[in-house]
Amino acid sequence: MVFAIRGATTVENDCKEEIVRCTQELLNEIMLRNNLKKEEIVFILFTMTKDLKSAFPAYAARLMGFVDIPLICAQELDIEGALTKCIRLLMLIQRDNSFTPKHVYLKEATKLREDLTCEKGEDL
Repeated sequence: MVFAIRGATTVENDCKEEIVRCTQELLNEIMLRNNLKKEEIVFILFTMTKDLKSAFPAYAARLMGFVDIPLICAQELDIEGALTKCIRLLMLIQRDNSFTPKHVYLKEATKLREDLTCEKGEDL
């Protein structure tokens, strides 16, 4: 079966190092909480808000070894009042039907889906 895992994080500054670090933190946390292997990932779609321009989140994933996984980046819709400096992702994975996805929202992105947010190490 194919499952979708959602995630998001924020950065304080639009700089390459911070976008890479925060993207990798988000990916690591998703992999950990969902006990994932890279070979289970079908693809990852990243979006960033309009105010982030210094690096591609896919670049951060490639640095982590996500080299055989299709990755794509896009700009998030620019909606008035929306969270700024935000990196979001949608990851599709293949797993058996007993899997329950654990979505990960970090930093200021916890405000996006408080119903799906938990503390590190806790399950929803």
